[in-house]
Amino acid sequence: MKRLIFVFFVLSASAESLRYTINWPSGLSLGEASLDVTHAPKGAEKWTFALDIDASVPGFPVRDHYQSSAGPDLCSAQFDKKFVHGSHKTEEHITFDQQNNTATRETQNGGKSEISLSPCGRDALTFIQFVRNELAQGLLPPQQQVVFGSVYQVHIEFTGSQTVRVGEQNVVADRILATIKGPSSNITVEMFFSHDSARTPLLAKLPLSLGTFTVELVH
Repeated sequence: MKRLIFVFFVLSASAESLRYTINWPSGLSLGEASLDVTHAPKGAEKWTFALDIDASVPGFPVRDHYQSSAGPDLCSAQFDKKFVHGSHKTEEHITFDQQNNTATRETQNGGKSEISLSPCGRDALTFIQFVRNELAQGLLPPQQQVVFGSVYQVHIEFTGSQTVRVGEQNVVADRILATIKGPSSNITVEMFFSHDSARTPLLAKLPLSLGTFTVELVH
């Protein structure tokens, strides 16, 4: 089962915690996701992100944990992921060397490889925050590489404002299409960001093999 990823933050707050529900194409709940973001006080100037997903069903656990850190310019420093999908378990650690435009990927079985990156390489969690910051300034990020184990090319497109249903409320949001191309994937994810100053992610629609899943803000 493919991993569902989504992340969040408030522009100059010291910390933020958001909760999402993950829904089957039928609308029934599959599980939950939570993201905690911390922006260290001035002097340290460090961002940290932690995303947890629990989409388990009886007899088949699905638990993902992702954690990353980045500097004030939202260039990544490190990225960790750990997940359990049934009997399949994986752990890996990625360290970014921004001076040399590389990243080193290490897996739990002792594997080690080096990835070549463009300047200011970003992992998936850091990239979403970068998108939010750009939207808050009326900008769109250029196409770029995003690291999530493998390297993906991500293109962001703004398609206008749209009213979406989130919980019991109708909310006007910016509709963004993210085209994600990787070694064995090519999908377009539909995302909706609020018009508040933080550009809070409200809703995402992910086209997977079993249908289109949604990730919806709870609080």
